[in-house]
Amino acid sequence: MSTKEQEYYSIGEVSKICNISKKALRFYDKIGIISPDKISEENNYRFYSKETLLSVPVIKYFKQMGFKLEEMRDFLEGSSYQAHEKGFRAKIDELKLMEEEIHIAYTSVRDWYDLVLEAESVIENDVTEVSIKYQDPMTTCYLEQEFSYNYMQSVINIEWTNYLEEIDRAITGPVIHWFPNYREKMAEERTRVRILQKIITDCGDNPTMTLGGHMAASCYHIGPHETINDTYEKIFKWANAHGYQCAEDSIERYVTDYWTIRNAEEFVTEVLIKVTR
Repeated sequence: MSTKEQEYYSIGEVSKICNISKKALRFYDKIGIISPDKISEENNYRFYSKETLLSVPVIKYFKQMGFKLEEMRDFLEGSSYQAHEKGFRAKIDELKLMEEEIHIAYTSVRDWYDLVLEAESVIENDVTEVSIKYQDPMTTCYLEQEFSYNYMQSVINIEWTNYLEEIDRAITGPVIHWFPNYREKMAEERTRVRILQKIITDCGDNPTMTLGGHMAASCYHIGPHETINDTYEKIFKWANAHGYQCAEDSIERYVTDYWTIRNAEEFVTEVLIKVTR
């Protein structure tokens, strides 16, 4: 046991006083972070001075800041402000990058989770009636291509994925298809489509499209995409009965699809068409 007269502390005492394992202390010694002040020649026991013990709280705080043990050597030596400035600047840049990556990952997971909850609620409550809603404006990144009528290949779109990698942009939320003329699409005529998704980061100089900012007729479609024309017809019938005029373009917002579930009977798609009186 240590006494007031003792100048050194055994590794076991350091472990208890500083709440750190002996294994960690041995590792610190191995990599040159904290070394014992003397080693007994008789039994090879390690002993530490009180001053050396005070390095442990410093190390713990550096670990809290995200520094690796090998990055701490210059700081622990306390040789210059320049060493701290350089090391802290590099760590700030590293942590900012990590923060951005975590933000992208968190946003992507949260938005997908919200889509699953939305789909479950739509199916559970059989929400398939037409309603009028204000469609909030949303900035999207997009790629235009000919629509192939193969929904799986259009929703899980390799060209779209490659394009996003090429422009180095992160997206989130459901895949959205914007059709300039839904009647052509319903008739399975040759037509163009824009594949869109909400961007997490700024899209830079790449083309963007703002969706929404107006009233729209909305209707959820439950089931395979190949039967989605039934939902379009439901919207037209409802709009005509309630004195609304439908615009020519439409949006298909794939709440859940091949990305989430393989059973097409449980797909949930929201069809949106701008309407005016």
